[in-house]
Amino acid sequence: MLEPSAENQRRLVAQVVASVDPRLQQVLQGTLSSPGPCPRPLNTQTVVIAGHRAAGKTRLLPLVSKLLGRTGLDLDSELERRHGRPLRTWVAESPSTFRAAERETLGLLPGGSVVSVGGGFLSHHPDALQGHFTLVVPVTFDTYRERLTADTTRPRLRADVSLEEELHSMFHEREALHARVPTISLADFLRGCLAQEST
Repeated sequence: MLEPSAENQRRLVAQVVASVDPRLQQVLQGTLSSPGPCPRPLNTQTVVIAGHRAAGKTRLLPLVSKLLGRTGLDLDSELERRHGRPLRTWVAESPSTFRAAERETLGLLPGGSVVSVGGGFLSHHPDALQGHFTLVVPVTFDTYRERLTADTTRPRLRADVSLEEELHSMFHEREALHARVPTISLADFLRGCLAQEST
């Protein structure tokens, strides 16, 4: 897969901005025109799209893949395909074996690809991301809560408390854990794509 032309690059960046949390789109758009870091992944470096559940990682996967001209893979889909086990029941029945499998599977995927990982990956496996270009998809708590309250297909992570309590505690606990992991912000990455297009 080849990197897109400058015009297509700008169009794809606009599509990425339009695909993130609507509460953050205006701020993100403004940040792109401000000076700042412009990181780009090495050719052999795997790009990992990470962040909270319901942040929009799967939606951004094909767009980021096209921006970089690389193959895109969804880790959850790979896990289901390789193990023949639906994630919804696997996470609920045996979270420890699921976490071990997702960590192992990331290491088996082709280097240099773009991989979207599940919402818990960043907080459960920070050391597995060393050497990767880890891109974080931002989401506000209000959008996170709205999306997960509406989506009944996702497994509960703390069935012993109310859904509202689960969402609040998981979001804030993971925010604190995410802050400790070296990652690249979506704004910086997109700025890097636009900067490359102008060189």
